[in-house]
Amino acid sequence: MKSSNVTRYVLIAIIAVAGFVAVPFFPMVSSAIAFAAGAVICGIALLFVKTTNSTEESVETNDLTTLYIGNLNYKVNENAIKAYFEQYGYVDSVRLMKDRKTGRRKGFGFVEVEADAADKMITKLNDSVFEERTLRVRLAKEKVED
Repeated sequence: MKSSNVTRYVLIAIIAVAGFVAVPFFPMVSSAIAFAAGAVICGIALLFVKTTNSTEESVETNDLTTLYIGNLNYKVNENAIKAYFEQYGYVDSVRLMKDRKTGRRKGFGFVEVEADAADKMITKLNDSVFEERTLRVRLAKEKVED
């Protein structure tokens, strides 16, 4: 009996000092059970928020591949390219190259896509006609730094 009272007073002291307590739960524990366990601890209503690890988010960005797209119509914009490529998988970003002096498009660019869909996009979109031009779609080469 004395042990549970000590635990209760320690928990109340932590809440009073910190203002909150973070209690990690594993995915197999339902939120109803977690809330019930929290309610039993001190009768204090607790808010449970789902969080993600930063490593989970970084895994998603590591699964991207960059494709080179060439022979683009100079009037094409990033949104049109993204919509065209998304027929075959997730597109993270589109970069169309411009001349530094004039600001006009150069007719090529790069598309960051989901690695699993890259081969399918190359197969389906290489030599396809888009905006009256035959596209060249390939895996982008690594940028060589001097």
